[in-house]
Amino acid sequence: MLLALAVVLVVLATAGWLASTRQETPNPLELQLRDWAHATVAGHQPPSADASSGEVAAFFAGLGAERSEQLAERFPLVVGNLSGAPVALRYQANRSAIEDARAVELRRAEDERLSPDGQREAARRAHRLASLLRADRQILAFDPTGSGRVAEVFGDLTTADRISLVVPGVDTDLVTFERTEGRYAAPAGMAQALYAEQRAQAPEVAGATIAWADYDAPRGLAMSAATAGRAERGAERLLDTLAGLPSEADVALFCHSYGSVVCGVAADELPSRVTDIAVTGSPGMRADDVTELGTSARVWAMRAADDWVADLPHLSIGPVGHGTDPVSPSFGARRLSDEGAHGHDGYYQPGARSLRTLALVGAGANTATECAPGADGCASFAACPEPVHAGSPTS
Repeated sequence: MLLALAVVLVVLATAGWLASTRQETPNPLELQLRDWAHATVAGHQPPSADASSGEVAAFFAGLGAERSEQLAERFPLVVGNLSGAPVALRYQANRSAIEDARAVELRRAEDERLSPDGQREAARRAHRLASLLRADRQILAFDPTGSGRVAEVFGDLTTADRISLVVPGVDTDLVTFERTEGRYAAPAGMAQALYAEQRAQAPEVAGATIAWADYDAPRGLAMSAATAGRAERGAERLLDTLAGLPSEADVALFCHSYGSVVCGVAADELPSRVTDIAVTGSPGMRADDVTELGTSARVWAMRAADDWVADLPHLSIGPVGHGTDPVSPSFGARRLSDEGAHGHDGYYQPGARSLRTLALVGAGANTATECAPGADGCASFAACPEPVHAGSPTS
C-alpha cells in the first residue's frame, strides 16, 4: 500500500508541476476591478469588490434602477460577480460580459498566429459562450479568465423557499460546464435534472437550483486534486455566494467528487440557512466524521457500487488526502440510496432513484425510507425533527 501511494504521489506531483508551468492569460476581471476602484456614480464611489453582501445590496438599493444598469454596462464582469447585487442586474451584466468574451474568442478562432489546436479551443469556447447567451439562461456569475468560471440559476431565486446549490468536482470549467454527450454528468445538466425532479417530487415547494462552477477546480490527476488548496479557495467563494443569495430561503448543498472537499472545508462557516449537505462520489471531506465538520446541517452521503472513488485510499497524510470515507458508518453521515446510479458521474440521471432521493433532500422532504437499505447512517434520522416543508410558518 505504501509503495502504491508513493507511486501515486510521484505521478500527482509531476502532473501538478506541469500544470503550474502554464502561462496565465490576461485577466479582464482584474482590469475592470482596477477601474472600478476609482469609479464614481452620482457622486458616490461604489463599494469595494470585497465589501459585504449587505453593503453591496444597500448601495444598489440607494442607487436606483437606471444608474445601476449604467454601472453594470460599464463594469459587467464586476457587477455580474458582485455578491449582494440584485439578481436580475447580475443576469444582465453577465449577458453583456459573455457577449464580450464570445467576440474575443471568435477573433482568436481566426487568428493565424495561434496554433490549429489554439484556434479550435477558441472556437469551442465561443460555441459554449453562444449557448450561455440563450434567452432562457440566467447566469449568476461569469469569469472568462483562464479555464473560466460560471454559475447558472434554474428557477426564481427571489421567490424560492428552498435553494439547492450543486458544487461539481475536477475538470470543471467554462467548456465542460455543459455537455451534449453525458449531459447529466456536467454541472448544468446535474442542476437542471435536480430542479426538475424536485418540482416533480415536491410541487408545493417553491424551489430554485444553482449550477455552481464558480471556483477553480483541479485538473484530472494534478496534485491539486489530492490536496485541499483549491478547495480552500473554493470554500471562500462558496461562502461569499451563499451570503449574497436573496431572500431567507433554506439552502441544501449538493457536492460531487472534489466538490465535497470544497463543502467540507466550508462546513464550519456555513450560515444557519444551510440545512443539508449531500455528497456523491466523495473522496473525503477533510474530516474524520460529521462532528468534525462543525456544521448544524444534516449530512448525507451516496456512492454507486461501481464508482472508482471507492478504490481511492481514504486517508490523510499531511496535506495529501481528504480523510474518512463519507459513506463509511464511522463517518456518521446519513447514507442515501444509490439505486440507478452508475459510475462516478451517474448520480443525476433522470429516472434513477438516486436523483429522487437527492431531490427530496433539496425539497426538505426526505425520510429514512429514501435511505440506503439497512444503512447505519440513517438510524438517527428518526430522532431528528421531521423537515418542515417550505411555505409553512416555521420554514
